[in-house]
Amino acid sequence: MSQSPSMPFTPQQALEFMQKMWNPLGLSVPGAPPAAGMPPTTFPNPMAMFATLDPADVERKIGELRVIESWLAMSLNFMQMSIKTLEWQKASLEALRAGAAAAATPPEPEPKPQAHGHARKSKPKEESE
Repeated sequence: MSQSPSMPFTPQQALEFMQKMWNPLGLSVPGAPPAAGMPPTTFPNPMAMFATLDPADVERKIGELRVIESWLAMSLNFMQMSIKTLEWQKASLEALRAGAAAAATPPEPEPKPQAHGHARKSKPKEESE
């Protein structure tokens, strides 16, 4: 089967890649064909690597995860600050462009007063009954 240039790998290769990523020991995924040269077995729980009976190890893992959580929160705050800064920059640029466009257009001439000084006649008011 030839591969098209738009598809760098086959669906089977993608499945094998995901299987290797989630299962570095080479255990097969239920319902999927086993990896080449590996016997079919059950898919392990990814949280199994955290299972331990030593409270010190659990405490250490909690500390590591809190550090990661703090780093992710800091990254999120930095990203939000960057977005807000770009929004302010965009608003400033739009305001400057609007001001420059208003300054570039010539002002409209004011209406000249009538030379004879005659006031404009208004319509007579209708009398109410």
